[in-house]
Amino acid sequence: MVEAWRGDLLESRHLGHAVIWGPSGIEAAWGDPETVIFPRSSAKMIQALPLVESGAADAARLTEADLAFACASHQGEARHVQRAGDWLAGLGLGEPDLRCGAHEPHDRAERNRLIKADLSPCQLHNNCSGKHCGFLTVTRHLKAGPEYTEIDHPLQRAIRLATEEVTGETVAGWGIDGCSAPNFAMTVAGLARAMQAFAAAGDTGDRRQRAMHRLTRAMASYPELVAGEGRACTELMRAMGGRVAIKTGAEAVFVAMLPDQALGIALKITDGAERGSEAAIVALLVHAGALDPNHPAALKRLGRPQTNWRGLVTGVTRTAAGFPGPGKTG
Repeated sequence: MVEAWRGDLLESRHLGHAVIWGPSGIEAAWGDPETVIFPRSSAKMIQALPLVESGAADAARLTEADLAFACASHQGEARHVQRAGDWLAGLGLGEPDLRCGAHEPHDRAERNRLIKADLSPCQLHNNCSGKHCGFLTVTRHLKAGPEYTEIDHPLQRAIRLATEEVTGETVAGWGIDGCSAPNFAMTVAGLARAMQAFAAAGDTGDRRQRAMHRLTRAMASYPELVAGEGRACTELMRAMGGRVAIKTGAEAVFVAMLPDQALGIALKITDGAERGSEAAIVALLVHAGALDPNHPAALKRLGRPQTNWRGLVTGVTRTAAGFPGPGKTG
């Protein structure tokens, strides 16, 4: 799908699978749509469905910004840490109630603040703390046990059921994600089908459709809460003016929900390289007519000549023959 050139030599190649799913089914595909993958964090909107559908979000008076944060893989910026802490406090809970674990924040300013103050990161810094705040909100609403990441917990059973319903598939298996929550395996096509359902959902449909619409709208409205400054999700959603919601996942998964076109996109780069998945999602968003290929956020990931620390041009990242890209029709 994606090639990295240095001078006149092809230096690296990123192979993968991608599906564009429309109202009538698969509209375009590359690689093998039936490849089974772990969606990783690209499935956070699916994992957030019980939060909305159960009534927990409304009972806790969550805002649209909170719903975006529930779908986030954030940088651990100060605003992210503050929001997670405030959310838990509003539930009468605290950082120890989370089950995501702690890691150093990706945000440099927050990391440096911790170092200068000789402080250790806590679970609020975890990039999945927003999702886990949502998990705790559902758990409290259901009056379920505190170990909400266990596979047989009522929350995880609800997420599994929602996953199977929106993908149209039986879960192919499950693994433990980096944040300790179960991650349910599905095909690339199933993931794209789910994203199309989110994209096509409106605010006047049934409970599932209204929940999907709220989550999609929240992500597109608050891109800074979904990822953070400098990140592809945030920059590309801003570039598309809040019309499209996108979400990355670890090991080079990327999805997009395009409400204007009622399209869902899912892709997986097989070597797990973020460079490949970011370039590929840019190519597919351009292909779908949702993203200007000349926008700086797009060029940052695809098509702009690469330079070294002295400013010398070294090469370029571009799409491979047979895969869409700027200036290509197929």
